[in-house]
Amino acid sequence: MKFYNTLKRNKEIFNPLQKGKVSLYTCGPTVYDFAHIGNLRAFLFEDILRRYLEFLGLEVLHVMNITDIDDKTIRKSQEEDRSLIDFTNEYTDAFFEDLQILNMRLAHHYPRATEFISQMIHTIQKLEKKGFTYTADDGSVFFKISQFQEYGKLAHLDPEKLISGERVTKDEYEKEEGRDFALWKGYKDEDGNVFWDSPWGKGRPGWHIECSVMSTHYLGDHFDIHCGGVDNIFPHHENEIAQSCAVSGEEFVNYWLHN
Repeated sequence: MKFYNTLKRNKEIFNPLQKGKVSLYTCGPTVYDFAHIGNLRAFLFEDILRRYLEFLGLEVLHVMNITDIDDKTIRKSQEEDRSLIDFTNEYTDAFFEDLQILNMRLAHHYPRATEFISQMIHTIQKLEKKGFTYTADDGSVFFKISQFQEYGKLAHLDPEKLISGERVTKDEYEKEEGRDFALWKGYKDEDGNVFWDSPWGKGRPGWHIECSVMSTHYLGDHFDIHCGGVDNIFPHHENEIAQSCAVSGEEFVNYWLHN
């Protein structure tokens, strides 16, 4: 069996790390609205992938995250004057109804970002000790992409054209803005009552650190397959690779499959 691996831009024979078993992480919904047909297409692609692996007799451990804290969930919950948990629960419930309607197999684990804040803080502290971070005046902690030599390998970016050293706090940005990204975002007034205490002051995690922490919690530092839409390749998955490999010192994912 061959997969088109985004990392290599080539078809590769699939060899799982552990014979007869597959570790699979699929980027789940950001629960700030109802899922649209494009979102559901991605989940269907992953469902077919998992079904085929199981059809071949492989034992699949499937983890899909629920992004219940990021720029979008905070902004929209504030607009509607609702608590973050009340707001995101509505769209999380709707997501599971969609999966049922489309007859998709449930993942074995659905970690929510808000349930892993302490683990995210611990991971950022590890990166800090290894010299991969710096802290801004507002308490935000940034990843230094200049310290990670392989940055850009998934999105096939030219390292010399990246704007390293300039900071970006947005969750999503353009390829030309391959800047130092936020691992922890210092509290701002527009965050309202959404914040956690940390060694750098109150704030919240960046989007990218969420997936690294939740995936490795269940699947280990090095696992088989990571899926998502092509819009996740950069910056999200590129940043996941950088922070995950930097903290563990080993490979993160062998096969990157994007729809």
